[in-house]
Amino acid sequence: MLRFAEEVMLLLLDDEGERFLRVPDWSLRYALGGAVLMDLAMEDRIDTDLKQLMLVDSTPLEDDILDPTLAEIAQDTAMHGSDAHDSRFWVERAAARSDEIREAAIERLIGRGILERREDRFLWVFRSRRYPVVDGSAEREVKLRIMELLFSDMIPTPRDVVIICLADACGIFAELLSRRELQHVTPRIQDLRQLDLIGQAVTAAVWDIEVSLAQVIRPHFV
Repeated sequence: MLRFAEEVMLLLLDDEGERFLRVPDWSLRYALGGAVLMDLAMEDRIDTDLKQLMLVDSTPLEDDILDPTLAEIAQDTAMHGSDAHDSRFWVERAAARSDEIREAAIERLIGRGILERREDRFLWVFRSRRYPVVDGSAEREVKLRIMELLFSDMIPTPRDVVIICLADACGIFAELLSRRELQHVTPRIQDLRQLDLIGQAVTAAVWDIEVSLAQVIRPHFV
């Protein structure tokens, strides 16, 4: 089974399956950080409520995407006990590792034979990595599954809710859907997003950062 970070990267592939869609760097970072927390929750390593994120089991998963964050949560819990941090705090901490998470997810997709790596040269100087799909079934499966859920009344699985939260958090749906389609499914996305507490925290974290950035770059008038 793919980790959520791997599925996020597959959702970001363009229709030709060769390049990743461009989304704001900061939003992707938070989405990948949230993906790690959601996988840890699915593995019964953490739990959460509206106020805090709690360690359930510190046993490593032998997974280089998940174990560093799990170890950090375990260390923090050992130091502070019941004075735990909330999901937003840990989304931000996990997002600090987003470059590692992204590269590890891509390498796993290559190792599974889903993607292959090629090097393209531009002007004989600049290189741009491409990741054409070798076995497109995984990409089609996750995209078709999510699109079918958004445009129907089907009951989602917990994994589906997680992917929808992550995709919404980093603006993937705005790239995958037309403006009219996005307007049509927005109420559905909002309903599904309420089903997962960590998903809510991820989305709220991304929105908070977006607001903060907008305030920084907003022109000041005298």
